[in-house]
Amino acid sequence: MKTLKVTNKKGAAAGTVKVDDAIFNIEPNHFAVHQVVRSQMAADRAGTHSTKTRSMVRGGGRKPWRQKGTGRARQGTIRAPQWTGGGVVFGPHPRSHAFKVPNKVVKLAMRSVLSAKKAENDLHVVENMDFEAPSTKEAVTVLDALGLKGKKVTVVLGNEETNAYLSLRNIARVRPIFAFESNTYDLVDNSALLLTKEAVNYLGEVLS
Repeated sequence: MKTLKVTNKKGAAAGTVKVDDAIFNIEPNHFAVHQVVRSQMAADRAGTHSTKTRSMVRGGGRKPWRQKGTGRARQGTIRAPQWTGGGVVFGPHPRSHAFKVPNKVVKLAMRSVLSAKKAENDLHVVENMDFEAPSTKEAVTVLDALGLKGKKVTVVLGNEETNAYLSLRNIARVRPIFAFESNTYDLVDNSALLLTKEAVNYLGEVLS
């Protein structure tokens, strides 16, 4: 078992928290991370792109000219694909782009991201993010004290830290999420990852 340094909201040392080596100290599997992020981004696609086939295009019910004797190529409808304004051959139609990734690969990807962030010193742990009431000003002060002001930060909060979430959500380049919402894309898409002590313990249970 290793430990992570914990600071308080003022940036002062506040002890350590024990973490599992199998979660925060593994060799990152970049392929797993790539697969899971690609899966998440694909699932977010609307998939509403659409084109009309020749049967869907309005008009073209009359044969343009007779079959034989004109010297021109035979044509059955002006809505065939070779005509301007005609249908589209093999065009896109509404569909889902989502594809599934095994649950064990999803967990491996999250463990890989957490381990990589720790190795690169981009992982920070704060004792708690308790706020008596939602306050963006106070949240900015906390991030400044932790040396994260102006950075693109993902903040993983304890599942009950609602006031902290409300305080952080309006700050530019800061993405607050609750621990139960943790996913590979949000954990990797930042320049610094801030976790509360409660979130560290929660992830330790879920990813073990």
